[in-house]
Amino acid sequence: MINKLLAGFLLLIFITSGCTENKSVFANFNGFAQGSTYSIVYDNRKNIEPGELRQKVEKILNDFDMSLSLYKDSSILSKINRNEDAVPDSFFTEVYRKSVIISEMTGGAFDVTVGPLVKAWGFGPDAHKSFTEANRDSLMKLVGMNKVSLINGKLIKSDPHICLDFNAIAQGFSVDVICRFFDSLGIKNYLVEIGGEVRVKGKKAGNLWRIGIDKPVDNNMTPGQSLQAILKMTNKAISTSGNYRKFYIEDGIKYSHHIDPKTGYTTRNTLLSVSIIADECAMADGVATGCLVMGREKAIEFIGLHPELEAYMIYSDNNGNFKTWTSEKLKGDLSESESNH
Repeated sequence: MINKLLAGFLLLIFITSGCTENKSVFANFNGFAQGSTYSIVYDNRKNIEPGELRQKVEKILNDFDMSLSLYKDSSILSKINRNEDAVPDSFFTEVYRKSVIISEMTGGAFDVTVGPLVKAWGFGPDAHKSFTEANRDSLMKLVGMNKVSLINGKLIKSDPHICLDFNAIAQGFSVDVICRFFDSLGIKNYLVEIGGEVRVKGKKAGNLWRIGIDKPVDNNMTPGQSLQAILKMTNKAISTSGNYRKFYIEDGIKYSHHIDPKTGYTTRNTLLSVSIIADECAMADGVATGCLVMGREKAIEFIGLHPELEAYMIYSDNNGNFKTWTSEKLKGDLSESESNH
């Protein structure tokens, strides 16, 4: 579980329409946020000036970072991790509660207390690898959702060395926050994408929104350069978690940024990429990470137990070839690139 800056796991494919009237009511703007980029497309029948809307969106995202960013020393999260006197705000409180739910759902495969492990493995802000077999046991004593609680508006830690890391859910949650803002403005059709996490409402020019899922090739840093599949969707969110953009190789071994909270080790399984579709992006984001940690067989079993979720998984077979698995409900809305067959 690590910050997904520059992740961009999903490419937006904006639908063009032959209807000039419908096409003209949509506006869009983009920018930089959370160390990555964001893109927004919205139905502008209410004539809201894009520049004005952009300023409001970026103000919300800045406030969000001052609550949950590990990359800002003055954020509420950074202060709490340093055991300074800081009161959780509404962003912190909500994402913490969502994290508890997802951790329970995934049987602990998703866990925001992995902060010390993430840092020890050399990921995150100002981190360098310090993980050894000798210090594994002491690090594992700091991991576990049962070691933290939110009581009377204050985060209680059983050990002051415990550090929270919301990076596997925060970006998805930020998408939900912006969507709520758009809902409050009465905007009926929109697409919000932040760092590759996407949520859509309604349609674009009468058509379903189309989202591209990148092929999980190591160091594939350019979204859309090579697509694995295209998904049509409405009134849903999608998040993809993969091990092909955040990793390092040491002594011939590839170390992914995803950490298994139960073992303390980086994940090493055949799953390359997991895309989760859910009603909210925070849920999709956290579950995608949990599934990647579980591995293919357990993740497929998990999805079978949760009909409210849909999934598309890319994995490698024994010969290193790409293989895919698609949940049944998703098959009618997803088309894979012919080059993948």
